[in-house]
Amino acid sequence: MNTVTLKSDGALQQDDTPVATDPLRFLGHKVELSPGYTLRSFFKMIERYPVFAQLNAFFPECLDLYRSCPDGECLAPGMGHLELFKTVEMRGFPGEPHLEIYHTLCGVDGKETCEIKAFPLDSLLDMPVRIGKLKHVVFGDKVDALEFDTIFNLFEFIEGIVWQLSFHRSPKECALRR
Repeated sequence: MNTVTLKSDGALQQDDTPVATDPLRFLGHKVELSPGYTLRSFFKMIERYPVFAQLNAFFPECLDLYRSCPDGECLAPGMGHLELFKTVEMRGFPGEPHLEIYHTLCGVDGKETCEIKAFPLDSLLDMPVRIGKLKHVVFGDKVDALEFDTIFNLFEFIEGIVWQLSFHRSPKECALRR
């Protein structure tokens, strides 16, 4: 599979060559994150390649929030990094079989995860971002959960993050974990 590396300065790179034009052709490529990649790096990428902001209706609001944040030291206390997970849920008996696939961006500290919607964006921007595992959950007579190494393509990566950040509309005064 073709791979695109996301650099901490927001640039895309394929095979040691910077991507200067036509970034949409890389949306199906596997994502690798360079050392030092943070949530701020994600927003730098969107600003460097503005066509990506057209992929989701929540981008204008997310970009406004980003631009209102301080230029550095935006770290969440008690959180080591952010991790993007992929979940596949299968439901069977009783009822009709059903399959759902979704992405979740969570805060991680050690082995503990937490939802990030309780944290304002200005406490997440400088958190390192990592690719997590795929969680396969089967609901039926009993619940089975398995974890696998997985990949994200660039579209899934962008969509997964902006979807999660779309829940960051509450004022700072309403933050639960500040």
